[in-house]
Amino acid sequence: MSADVALRRKRPALKATYPDVLDAPPHMASEIIKGALRLQPQPANSHAIAGSSLGMEIGSPFRWGRGRPGGWWIVDQPELHFGEDMLVPYLVCGVGRGLGICRDASH
Repeated sequence: MSADVALRRKRPALKATYPDVLDAPPHMASEIIKGALRLQPQPANSHAIAGSSLGMEIGSPFRWGRGRPGGWWIVDQPELHFGEDMLVPYLVCGVGRGLGICRDASH
């Protein structure tokens, strides 16, 4: 087999692990999706301002029940673990006590 053919063969990809996430550059948001490490730039300041404004606007009625039923969890950029996947969505909302995103992943 020629070297050219050998180079074109697909090597089995190594699955990303949590240490890969921790080793990512600090200016990049990192996630593990279907075993692959995904990196993207951290959100811009305007995104953070919009997220904070949204949290203030919906937090009072939906979290604390002021004028609405309340009881919702509204969390900015939680670290979610689903099996081998690790996701960091921009915003997660849920209702009830069974929401595991309120636990620190390091514990």
